[in-house]
Amino acid sequence: MKIMLVGSGGREHALAWKLAQSPLLTELIIAPGSDAMTSLGRCLPVGAEDVDGLLALAQTEQPDLVVIGPEVALAEGLADRLVKSDIAAFGPSAAAAQLEASKAFTKDFCQQHNIPAAKSSNVETYTDACTYLDTLPGPYVLKADGLAAGKGVVITDDLTEAKQAAKEMLAGQFGAASKRLVIEEFLSGEEASLFVLCDGKTAMPLVGAQDHTRAFDGDKGPNTGGMGCYSPAPVLDATMTTRVMRDIIEPTLQGMNQLGSPFCGVLYAGLMIDQGNPKLIEYNVRFGDPECQVLMRRLQSDLLPALLACAHGDLDTLPDLQWDHRPGACVVLAAKGYPGTAPKGSIISGLAKAEQDSHVKIFHAGTKKSPSGEWLANGGRVLNITALGDDLADAVAKCYQAIEHINWPEGFCRSDIGWRAL
Repeated sequence: MKIMLVGSGGREHALAWKLAQSPLLTELIIAPGSDAMTSLGRCLPVGAEDVDGLLALAQTEQPDLVVIGPEVALAEGLADRLVKSDIAAFGPSAAAAQLEASKAFTKDFCQQHNIPAAKSSNVETYTDACTYLDTLPGPYVLKADGLAAGKGVVITDDLTEAKQAAKEMLAGQFGAASKRLVIEEFLSGEEASLFVLCDGKTAMPLVGAQDHTRAFDGDKGPNTGGMGCYSPAPVLDATMTTRVMRDIIEPTLQGMNQLGSPFCGVLYAGLMIDQGNPKLIEYNVRFGDPECQVLMRRLQSDLLPALLACAHGDLDTLPDLQWDHRPGACVVLAAKGYPGTAPKGSIISGLAKAEQDSHVKIFHAGTKKSPSGEWLANGGRVLNITALGDDLADAVAKCYQAIEHINWPEGFCRSDIGWRAL
């Protein structure tokens, strides 16, 4: 089978690595891909947000399936346009992608379908923001309504700071994404992520994971796209997974069907679990990054049949996926300055030595090769160091042991990935 994968980051590197292992695969096309992915497939220079260009490429190449990695192309309707061209797509329609593309839509949806979530208000003016903030106890949580690459969230204990953040966000801090805000009550407890494959009518839970979204140790500093993760998440055991499926996922699938927008693809539920009670923090409509990297390391089954089953609507016939019993961890190496402006072009060395341990695999999130063959930093989150271990402590230790071999003074990472479980 000929497969086209859309994206260029660490998540797509992990998906390409896993898809390349499928005995069903005859050719893998990656748009745009990266220098690190050229050994896995044919990389073509069409941007991951260039919906017109991606559609034209798919019409030319005629793949059996297009796997859409990033959220922007989904929100802009790439899956819809592919299906209209009789090309199978793994990923939701633009209407279904509103579950991520508009936090206000999701909040209203949760209220309508009795899905447990934080109390909130959608606001479009500074006056309304201040009025609602005055009704809440701290900490205060403000979220850009639209897509902001994982950075459109502000959490502060100070009411004055919260009001200032609302002013800046509504004034365009995150562009069009923050023209409307969701302000919600702060939820305490333990975060976890559950990923679920969906074909519009059937949902199959994958293993759980826990992400570390803050930039610095101890969950301090600004929110990022994710600084590391681990799987499984002890808080998301079999009993809790069953409850999340019953109370959150299944009502969501039913509700989207009622709206005439059945959800097909991977649904990523960000959860807060407190005293055994799960609440939905947010939905994403694609694999998490960096959670995907750990999931692909732990997945023992062939990924391709599962993605095809979602696209073709026969997920109920798919055998249960098999997972490595060993825990997995991922530590993100980011450029100093991230999640703000991060300089590009610094040299990274020692990657081959870091991967000498067979339990370690490095996925490239933001690198490129120089003409002389050196790896250069080319983004904010640059490298994803993953490892499997006998237990979580072992997996985490292997990640940090690998990082010791990487020579990149311009990079940084958190030193406490997995701290909640450990």
